[in-house]
Amino acid sequence: MHTVNFLINLVQNHQILIYGFIFLGLLFEGEFVLIASGILIHLGALNFIFTLIFVLLGGFCKTLIGYHIGRVIHKRWHETKFLKHIEMRVSLLMPRFNQRPFWSIFISKFIMGVNHVVIIFSGYIGIDYKKYLKAEISSTIIWAPVLLIIGYIFGYAALQVSREIWRFSLVALLLIIGFIIFDKIVSWTYEIFEEFYENKNDE
Repeated sequence: MHTVNFLINLVQNHQILIYGFIFLGLLFEGEFVLIASGILIHLGALNFIFTLIFVLLGGFCKTLIGYHIGRVIHKRWHETKFLKHIEMRVSLLMPRFNQRPFWSIFISKFIMGVNHVVIIFSGYIGIDYKKYLKAEISSTIIWAPVLLIIGYIFGYAALQVSREIWRFSLVALLLIIGFIIFDKIVSWTYEIFEEFYENKNDE
């Protein structure tokens, strides 16, 4: 049976490719990529500094690209029903977006599945670019190392259970799923709080 050494050697032999996947992964799906990278850092398969550099580069590219995609969408298709639905959805999740765009953008980074929409939405409604960049960059600088550290801890925990690659991978996967569920509960609680706060102010 293969041990985690097989995974370590595999990653180390294809490090350039893996760092490329990390960069591209940050453009589409950040949380899973970061936690998985943290696990590989704990195993010694990846270098923390290099990983963080590629993570930040990917995150910053997503920040720039997403905003400009939002601007293009607004210019060409802002009257479509689908985009009206997205606008309503963001407004429900973050009713104070227009009043407090910095904090809405900043907080969205820590809510799984929300930040991508918020980034594009920021460009779509034309949030002040400097304020947008300040919120995105400051949140990314905190968000990226935190998730890498969580992945590092998950790698340590999985390694305590087994060094056999399939058991190790299963434990790591269960920990990641647990984190995703926790994040969804937090985002659901935040959404309820925002709705309650907005209704209270309307009274």
